[in-house]
Amino acid sequence: MINPIHITIMANKNILKNMGFASLIMMASVFASRIIGVFREMTIAGIGGIHSSVDAYQIAFIIPEILNHVVASGFLSITFIPIFAHYLSSDRKNEGYRVFSIILNGFGLLLLCFIMITLIWAPEFVHIFVPGLQDPDTFALAVKMTRIIIPAQFFFFTGGLLMAIQFANEKFLIPALAPLIYNLAIILGGLILGPFIGMEGFAWGVLAGAFLGNFALQLVAVKKMGVRYYFILNFIHPELIKYIKLTLPLMIGLTMTFSTEILLKFFGSYLNEGSIAAMNYALRVMFILVGLFGQAIGVASYPFMAKLARKGDLFELNRVLNKTLKFIFMVIPFSVLFIVLSHEIVTILFQRGQFDTQASLVTAKILPFFMVGTFAFAAQNIVSRGYYAVQNTIFPAIFTSLCVIISLPFIFLLMKMLGPRGVALGLSISVIIQAFVLFECWNKKSLNSEKKEVYLFFLKMIPISLIIGGILFITAFALRNFIDSNLFSGSLTIAGIVGIEFSGLFYLIGRGFKVSEILVVYENIYKRLFLWKKK
Repeated sequence: MINPIHITIMANKNILKNMGFASLIMMASVFASRIIGVFREMTIAGIGGIHSSVDAYQIAFIIPEILNHVVASGFLSITFIPIFAHYLSSDRKNEGYRVFSIILNGFGLLLLCFIMITLIWAPEFVHIFVPGLQDPDTFALAVKMTRIIIPAQFFFFTGGLLMAIQFANEKFLIPALAPLIYNLAIILGGLILGPFIGMEGFAWGVLAGAFLGNFALQLVAVKKMGVRYYFILNFIHPELIKYIKLTLPLMIGLTMTFSTEILLKFFGSYLNEGSIAAMNYALRVMFILVGLFGQAIGVASYPFMAKLARKGDLFELNRVLNKTLKFIFMVIPFSVLFIVLSHEIVTILFQRGQFDTQASLVTAKILPFFMVGTFAFAAQNIVSRGYYAVQNTIFPAIFTSLCVIISLPFIFLLMKMLGPRGVALGLSISVIIQAFVLFECWNKKSLNSEKKEVYLFFLKMIPISLIIGGILFITAFALRNFIDSNLFSGSLTIAGIVGIEFSGLFYLIGRGFKVSEILVVYENIYKRLFLWKKK
């Protein structure tokens, strides 16, 4: 007789195995995307430095990002996957394609209307979101580039649905290429057109990258899968209504990642020229770690979390969530490493062309205040997906929106006290509070019995990070007395020595504190290197 418990255990093991493979693909994609993204920022820094033209380029993304958020194209995988997966599991794929077409047509028409409105009234919208911007040339350039970037949102929306279909079918490779092509197009746009039209060249690269990577490539992929499209509109279809109910809270909700991009530019418009650019460079460095530790595994794990939620297996869902959070908390020591080497990292990445020594100093002073919130940005992303997996989009949307609104006067006060560093610190503190409270609310709703292990692991990471940070700071301070960290070669030397020291300390302290997760990472690295040498 077949044991049903044994079947369930084997099924869960297969889910975790498949999730691991998917995570590997997405981590490779995110890692490559972050590397290319760094080259993108390096190219922008080399051509524009921290001057007003870069401020204008960053401002040009505000309205397109809001437009993207309003039609929830950033959440298509979260809300559409469970709906489409239901049709796949019940062998009603054609009906699923009809629902896909209804959502695409309905929301696509809505988005096109928004795009036309924004193209016409772009100056008025820009003034609303950066009221502190006084320079007319910077304002005019921001409006011009806004109009170039806005149409890209249509390609992000349609491509998001096409990628969601692939995710629901557990196909991850082609969607993983989208951000790579997008970033490469931006770089090429800047390098080819930059010498002639300046920062505007990057804006045209954004439009080209969105079309090629997020739309055209995904369209080819789903056609090979046999996806069908129907030119139909049905605003009363029950699945469209269900999709709207799930997505509406996300449309009107304010996530911390989305809000950070907007608030950085809103508050930055009241600061000195180049403040928006400098804060954005620092934020991008921080997002390298967030992407590697949070985004990749979050995207890859969500379809499997949705499956567990649909089966009602909250115990296994909590197990996946807890393991993921413990992995994410390992980013804290890496954040400390980045804080210690903030000047060297900024110098290595950005100091060339128009980005001079003074620009490095300004950006390096902001970076540590963003790094404080690295773990929380990653953790908040994962915990939110737990809610989305059980199709509860209302609570996290309301909660995060309230957190953002409440944090506004706090961020404003810190901005007055510390300038751009205050904005970075305020955003970091806000997301830390948000991540922990959201996780605690999840624990109460899901009866997460293993939450103590997550908190204990977090508490272990704090002293480990402080010990490592103290030792690394002394080493870096001593090296700077003999090596000029204002030079690329000097910064690279200091970063290399401190990085090697970090690797050894992280392992030794992991053994001393008996943190098995750290030791597992090193064991896997050793095994891979050993097997590679044998081959």
